[in-house]
Amino acid sequence: MSDAATLARMINAATRVMVFTGAGISTESGIPDFRSPGGVWSTMKPIYFQDFVASRDQRREAWTRVFNRSAGWVGASPNAGHRAVARLVASGKVGAVVTQNVDNLHQESGVPPEQVIEVHGNATYARCLTCGKRYEIEKLKPRWEADEDLTCVFCTGLIKTATISFGQAMPEDKMERAAEEALLCDLCLVLGSSLVVYPAAGIPLEAKRNGAKLVIVNREPTDQDAYADLVLNTEIGPLMNAVLEQLSN
Repeated sequence: MSDAATLARMINAATRVMVFTGAGISTESGIPDFRSPGGVWSTMKPIYFQDFVASRDQRREAWTRVFNRSAGWVGASPNAGHRAVARLVASGKVGAVVTQNVDNLHQESGVPPEQVIEVHGNATYARCLTCGKRYEIEKLKPRWEADEDLTCVFCTGLIKTATISFGQAMPEDKMERAAEEALLCDLCLVLGSSLVVYPAAGIPLEAKRNGAKLVIVNREPTDQDAYADLVLNTEIGPLMNAVLEQLSN
């Protein structure tokens, strides 16, 4: 039986699937990952949350990267892997897509926003760190070009992209939702995560501990492969297209 047929059989047998995605699903859209040679953090030092809060110069640098798109996290289009996940969601098989990515590509591919759980936030908009008001990034650009320190017009709190930076607390509501999905699913499908960034990387293991089957699709081996029921080291888009063909037969 082919890899695609094996995975399709497991999806077909499942009642509720949780999809867990990482950088690898978006590299096929041209978005760089973080840790590999040539990745984001090998060319650009991360700005820690406490430094962003404490230093106007660090905030200025962070916003310069946003408006210059230095990190390359936004502006790409969904690829075959994202579209395949969207089709699985539309079929009713998938309860939620838990993602470590901040690129908004699951929503752009057609997954309803309420079914996307972004445990590391979203780089396509910003929020006030104090009151939570949402700001669209392009509307902030004139203030940045005028050398303003970007603060909330309502409460004067600092505005930051809605991503979770190093040193920043994880979003409790998102982590609670992800933990709930790990309890409810009977199949956890990991697509493109190296499964090294915790606490998010503990979510698939939690699903496995609760009796779900665990499938890991990633170009490279992961530390969780030994716990998986199926490991496929391959490209996500072609595999998932083949899986969908099997499911439609």
